[in-house]
Amino acid sequence: MIEIGRTLISDDLVEKQFVCDLNACKGACCIHGDSGAPLEDDETKILDEIYPKVKPYMTAKGIEAIEKQGRWMTDTDGDKVTPLVDENKECAYTIFEKGIAFCGIERAWKDGKIKFQKPVSCHLYPVRITAYKKFDAVNYETWDICKPACACGEKMEVPVYKFVKTALIRKYGTAWYKELDAAAKFIETKEKKKKS
Repeated sequence: MIEIGRTLISDDLVEKQFVCDLNACKGACCIHGDSGAPLEDDETKILDEIYPKVKPYMTAKGIEAIEKQGRWMTDTDGDKVTPLVDENKECAYTIFEKGIAFCGIERAWKDGKIKFQKPVSCHLYPVRITAYKKFDAVNYETWDICKPACACGEKMEVPVYKFVKTALIRKYGTAWYKELDAAAKFIETKEKKKKS
């Protein structure tokens, strides 16, 4: 574990490698799961505000799901999440291009319609954060659908924490990320010495 401020970071973020391969997985993380994308408290207000600008990007099924369930909802665990189109189906904000799932929120952001890129939990994936009273646990989540991303990361030699650099900076700031990068380099040097 790496400790930085109020965060405990799994060594997996440094030791495992990961780069999304959308041609292989087709954006499966937007489609599979028993709940929507986890949301932070302030993100629920943001979704309420930006929805009119995101709606033109969405599918008819996504719009229908939001009109029935709301722009965000509370799941069975009591967590705030994005609604799903059907049970165990795609996030209501998912759009499809050439058979690949993308985020309608992010598409509106890329087009300059909104200033919010997408929920930070989506931006961070495959990193998952669990907030406790005294600290955040920052972990790497493994999922079968991401096997192509693991293979791609190994081929390109990109550790998880570098793949999600922008998202980690968005969540914790540049100074925090620099500390993580320094810790990662220290671990890497130590491992090289062990092998030599």
